[in-house]
Amino acid sequence: MKYYLIAGEASGDLHGSNLMKGLLRSDPQAEFRFWGGDLMAAVGGREHLAKHYRDASFFGIGEIVRRLPTVLAQIRECKRDIAAYAPDVLVLIDYPGFNFRMAKFAHGCGIRVFYYISPKVWAWKEHRVERIRRYVDKLFIIFPFEVEYFARRGIDAVYEGNPLMDAIAERCAAMPLREEFFRANGFGARPVIALLAGSRRSEVRNNLPFMAALAELMPEYDFVLAAVPWLGELLAGSRIICLYDKTYEIVRYADAAVVTSGTATLETALIGTPEVVCYRTDALTVWAGRRLLKIPYISLVNLVMGREVVKELIQQEMTPERAAEELRAILPGGGQRERMLADYDALRKRIGGPGASERVAARMVALLKGEKAPRPTEREQENGGAK
Repeated sequence: MKYYLIAGEASGDLHGSNLMKGLLRSDPQAEFRFWGGDLMAAVGGREHLAKHYRDASFFGIGEIVRRLPTVLAQIRECKRDIAAYAPDVLVLIDYPGFNFRMAKFAHGCGIRVFYYISPKVWAWKEHRVERIRRYVDKLFIIFPFEVEYFARRGIDAVYEGNPLMDAIAERCAAMPLREEFFRANGFGARPVIALLAGSRRSEVRNNLPFMAALAELMPEYDFVLAAVPWLGELLAGSRIICLYDKTYEIVRYADAAVVTSGTATLETALIGTPEVVCYRTDALTVWAGRRLLKIPYISLVNLVMGREVVKELIQQEMTPERAAEELRAILPGGGQRERMLADYDALRKRIGGPGASERVAARMVALLKGEKAPRPTEREQENGGAK
């Protein structure tokens, strides 16, 4: 069968590539065309990459307005390409601003539409649920609480686990040993605290100065930042250690972590490193968020578990002194460390084991063929589908 996939950012490229691997296992004759990145191209062939996400990713209203002619041209380009390819199914991966337009177009053309990794409509922009109901033939979700959420709104969503488990398992299997990693990067004589300051410049600028102050307050620890090259300008005079493109290694081998809100909070927990979640942004965003967001927590860990597993320090609560206190409670010997690690075990059981991408792919192929895909047992899901 012919599959057209659209991913608009790096995470979508990662999960899209793993999904494509799964599709090839269930459908060895699968043919691909896609908007994505290098990882998807490595699976589906660079000659089938219609557009790289780095040439099609625009974030924020301001940037979209400035680049509106380009954005509209790319929408038209993608529609023409989908129509010319005439796939058996259009597989949309997150990236809702663009992908909902493609869903409506494909639906109007009679092309089946699968949406993989639902937009977080349970947090905000709930009106998008109607677009899912109208234009998407099957929704594939990655958080267990989304099953009930969508069921209450008349959508039978498929949950087969979270693809982060696949990415984490693959990356951890290729890591050097802890001592080798520390020795190669020149630290580790003292306990290590990982710092994840976010990915967007605005996030980093709002949160990194706090992290630098925290490092000064706890000189007995090495603070290691999972960094991108442009961060150096913000760290002049800081004792923070920067490493590039080593996020999973830093998190896995740290004794604890300080993480800004986002997917990184869940990745840190699934890897097994106790964490404190800290987030600060501008006053206007906070004002808007309190009126638009419909969730009780900002971290995915707490949202999945439905209770406070990791401490969240937000806005005025986010002081170096308060963060140091919370960190000491979850560092080795701290009173809350074992409780948090036990909660992480419960989180992994709720999420399910590795193999989500392959299970989702099998369900997709079965639906396209009109077959009923075999359902893994609970034990098989916890073990990544292995019997």
